[in-house]
Amino acid sequence: MQSSHLTKEDHQRDAAFNQALHGQSANQKSAFMAMLSKDSKAQQVAADAYFRHWDDKDAKIETIEDRESRKADYANITRNYYDLATGLYEEAWGQSFHFCRFAASEPFLQAIARHEHYLATKMNLNSQMKVLDVGCGVGGPAREIANFVDIHVTGLNINDYQIQRATLVAERAGMSDRLKFIKGDFMQLPFPDNSFDAVYAIEATCHAPSLEGVYSEIFRVLKPGGIFGVYEWLMTDKYDANNPHHREIRLGIEQGDGIANMVKVEEGHRAIKAAGFELQHAEDMSLRPDLIPWYYPIAGDFKYMGSLWDFFTVLRMTKPVRGMVQRLLSVLEVVRLAPGGSAKTAASLARAADSLVAGAKEGLFTPMYLMIAQKPEEIFSVS
Repeated sequence: MQSSHLTKEDHQRDAAFNQALHGQSANQKSAFMAMLSKDSKAQQVAADAYFRHWDDKDAKIETIEDRESRKADYANITRNYYDLATGLYEEAWGQSFHFCRFAASEPFLQAIARHEHYLATKMNLNSQMKVLDVGCGVGGPAREIANFVDIHVTGLNINDYQIQRATLVAERAGMSDRLKFIKGDFMQLPFPDNSFDAVYAIEATCHAPSLEGVYSEIFRVLKPGGIFGVYEWLMTDKYDANNPHHREIRLGIEQGDGIANMVKVEEGHRAIKAAGFELQHAEDMSLRPDLIPWYYPIAGDFKYMGSLWDFFTVLRMTKPVRGMVQRLLSVLEVVRLAPGGSAKTAASLARAADSLVAGAKEGLFTPMYLMIAQKPEEIFSVS
């Protein structure tokens, strides 16, 4: 997707809507209370804008035009999705919005951190580097990697509320000198050419309407010889777009996770090479012979817990508790203690969890396709 075809950013408009929706809720230490503090009418506007792309468009009747419409509106879809879902994410999962592999008896948060450490190690990050986190969420991975490598990280995010949350948590952790969070669209990065020594993305660039587009922007802002590392969400080679069941799984993942258009592994490879990178390493980490599946928490499977402290994380993901939360939010919406669209968002996240588990069990989907690529030291152009 050419930058000339992208919607021009309007930070003033986004900031005004963020204020109307969230007010001062980003200052709340409790993610659940922050979620309940949002303005109901503004949240309903965000919910309507988000779900119009999926309502009454199931896998049996979805058209190419539907998918193209979502791709064209990717920025609003992503922004609205995280306005709706961030509180639920933080409350149920933590502040690192990604999956990970698990070792035997490994606590949940330790496994999450190890996944981040592994990426930093594979990229050979060191304290002398200037590093960009593309799609940084509320800053969990950036904080962990900054501590792990003793490095400065700039986080980029399209969602104003998440930037506020990330900045506040960094201040409370005493890390403001090592972390900076900036508003921006990763399809049109707000940095000059050759700005960073390394760029990473953890389960974030899947929101792009074009992997080649976002990878090309990352290539542009990397210095010659710079490293790009990504955990990408991709459909595997087993995925068949002509299979209605496969399409239903993909659509469930997309709707519940704010993704305009999921693509296959082969497209990930093509895109990173088309952007100009030299691909150094590519591996589906979900295929490692682990005894514990990466998806066990969202499957609500207690037998794989690595610690008693993980009980509540897994409990929140069980179908009975997910259903209870949806009903609770519905009641709270009626009595105006929860903003409009909260229950529908929780139901969409539950559908995503079921689709993710089904996609993993059937070998159709991976959330951790690792690619490590380098921008060539010298770039030759043909005049």
